[in-house]
Amino acid sequence: MEDVQQRRADIALSIDRVGVKGLRLPIVVRDRESGVQHTVAQVSLSVDLPARFKGAHMSRFIEALEHWSGELDYASFRRLLDDVIVRLSARSAHVRFVFPFFLRRRSPVSKASGLMDYTCRVDGELRQGRLTFTLGADVPVMTVCPCSKAIASQGAHSQRAEVRIQTRFTGFVWLEDLIEIAERAGSCPVFSLLKREDEKFVTERAFANPAFVEDVVRAAASGLEGHPQIRWYRVEVESFESIHNHSAFAVIESPK
Repeated sequence: MEDVQQRRADIALSIDRVGVKGLRLPIVVRDRESGVQHTVAQVSLSVDLPARFKGAHMSRFIEALEHWSGELDYASFRRLLDDVIVRLSARSAHVRFVFPFFLRRRSPVSKASGLMDYTCRVDGELRQGRLTFTLGADVPVMTVCPCSKAIASQGAHSQRAEVRIQTRFTGFVWLEDLIEIAERAGSCPVFSLLKREDEKFVTERAFANPAFVEDVVRAAASGLEGHPQIRWYRVEVESFESIHNHSAFAVIESPK
């Protein structure tokens, strides 16, 4: 049968990335408390495509995933990208995994137990034998506006915010490290299960620790700077404002 993808392209332009996305795949990630955690990832895979080729063999991405171990660590990630490059005769390959990561959290007073889920992601690009590996987590927190608290005779406006961290590092970094750094940066962490005594504690703690979106992003960046394995980071905080029909955001990217 004719290999149509190997025909010359009608328009001879190189493509930076071509591939598949929206795949769902069971994976195994490391969990500091339990050792490993089973979850399900949304996966995208892509390669570069030279100008001389009409198309990429999309089925080969799926074949590479079918032969992959499903264990999400640096070594297996590298093997997957190596396999994609070989199967598609590419110069570079990129893969992204986005998945929920679960931690059991106890409420601050009643100690009621509930699962919290955090959207985490791993990105990797292999180019000329060099792997760029990025680990990230999106973490919800509560914030109280310092300006509102200072000028209002009663209360202040509060809202949920999201701290989005991306990191590159040497050695090994736990997802839990990134989540804890993000949670410490807000006015207060959020919980899946709160009893009345917990709600009182969380509210009072948040109002005792008001923070602008600028304060939160600086606190998160400071925590990432202090982590001994992290050599680059980008942190974005988005505050879903409760008294506005818009969000506020702030970003710091490491100069490392």
